[in-house]
Amino acid sequence: MTLVQMLPLAAALSFAPLLSASAQQAAPGGQPPCFNDFMPLRKEAEERAAVIRAGMEKKAERAELCQAFKNFAVAEEKVVKFIETNSVWCGVPPEAAKQMKANHAKTIKTRNQVCNAALPAAGAPRPPSLSDALNTPRIPDASTSKAGRGTFDTLTGNPLTR
Repeated sequence: MTLVQMLPLAAALSFAPLLSASAQQAAPGGQPPCFNDFMPLRKEAEERAAVIRAGMEKKAERAELCQAFKNFAVAEEKVVKFIETNSVWCGVPPEAAKQMKANHAKTIKTRNQVCNAALPAAGAPRPPSLSDALNTPRIPDASTSKAGRGTFDTLTGNPLTR
């Protein structure tokens, strides 16, 4: 597996330790205090990671993968922000929050690499053609062709037209 293939899987799996770490401070029902707020964010991020995996398995176009990475990065950012603001309330260890930030930075880097490769070079000059090098028009027409001067022309005219 390449880095691009492993990144969504690693990011999705990085959310799993949060529940086990916060389960130690669980409410009487056995769930962490922020479980109901965190799970929809986590589910959305996992679904978007699954879209990336499916796109890579079917060898999707780079533009499609770029959009999938953008969507995943947005969902992952929501999870990271939630953990940053609610880590004390949820009982998330600081190491887990740091790891999630690092994973999100890797996601952003990968997204930029995928998306930059997907975009055509804007403003890049096209390479010169043979017509450009010879300073001739690309498509000959009646106005650009020269009558009366060619291979079969002689001093008295074209012998093929006689």
